[in-house]
Amino acid sequence: MKMLGRTAQRRSLGRRLTATAVGLAAVLAIATSAAQARTSSTNLSLVAYSTPASAYSKIIPAFQKTTAGSDVTFRQSYGASGPQAAAVHNGLPADVVNLSLAPDVTVLSQAGLVKTTWNKDQYGGMVTDSIVVLVVRKGNPKNIKTWADLVKPGIQVINPNPFTSGGARWNVMAAWGAQIRQHKTPKQANAYLTALFKNITVQDSSARASMNTFVGGKGDVLLAYENEAIQAQQAGADIQFVRPSATILIENPIAVMKNTKNPTQAKAFVDFTRSPEAQNIWATYGYRPIVKSVFDKWAKTFPVPKQLFTIRDVVKGGWPVAQPKFFDPNNGIVKQVEGS
Repeated sequence: MKMLGRTAQRRSLGRRLTATAVGLAAVLAIATSAAQARTSSTNLSLVAYSTPASAYSKIIPAFQKTTAGSDVTFRQSYGASGPQAAAVHNGLPADVVNLSLAPDVTVLSQAGLVKTTWNKDQYGGMVTDSIVVLVVRKGNPKNIKTWADLVKPGIQVINPNPFTSGGARWNVMAAWGAQIRQHKTPKQANAYLTALFKNITVQDSSARASMNTFVGGKGDVLLAYENEAIQAQQAGADIQFVRPSATILIENPIAVMKNTKNPTQAKAFVDFTRSPEAQNIWATYGYRPIVKSVFDKWAKTFPVPKQLFTIRDVVKGGWPVAQPKFFDPNNGIVKQVEGS
């Protein structure tokens, strides 16, 4: 009887050990599955122009707290809009592009890298707005208030290189368009650009670089995005800025790349950048929200200039016409006025 009892005990112990082993195997399987899930998280590559890097430092973590973004990590690249578009065109990996102006995305669309319908949504393919402003020294010692002040003798103007910087192209079209809005002829507006470029002393490659140059002490006035001026003030720069009564509405595009391996997550991220939560973050960094309900909330922060105009208001056909007309590197108006 004792022998039978020990046998039964051994069998019982064996069953318990087997059960334990099965349980441990199940736990290990779950742990392994979780580890694999972590290592197989989606990685999106965001390629953007120079100025929104600070805003994305808040927008990306906010997206990662959502269900759609909880398993998404990011590679980020920032630089002058034109070279960024060229880099993507030449093979720089990207899932989402956020560039300064529509022609830089159009280049990618024409190459088959972005869908031709990228700008057919309710926002026209845009994610943020801004305006061109005149950034001056604290106290505005040169009393710069209007576009006419920029072409006075001795005024040193800082503006990025319009052949690399999307911001510079917005600035040029703001200056030219302001003349048109004052009922001047295109010939007179071209003459204004000639005078303006004679006063431009530094042309950095990007809008962010030009702001750094100005904050560093060079120049009397900087042509810049309103959001760049606001961010510089937030960082403690000793500057102020003037919103001209006539200036251009800057519209910044965003798009998903056609060849992305993660189209669902990329689209979810783009959708999030236009959500009320993200649009409020954009606003804290000086960007004008494109979602009306959010813009209305920030209306006092972003007054609308009396003669605010779009690229389509001053150039019939908008950017598809303005881009080659003004910025063709060989025969464009800017090339001509710089050589005058």
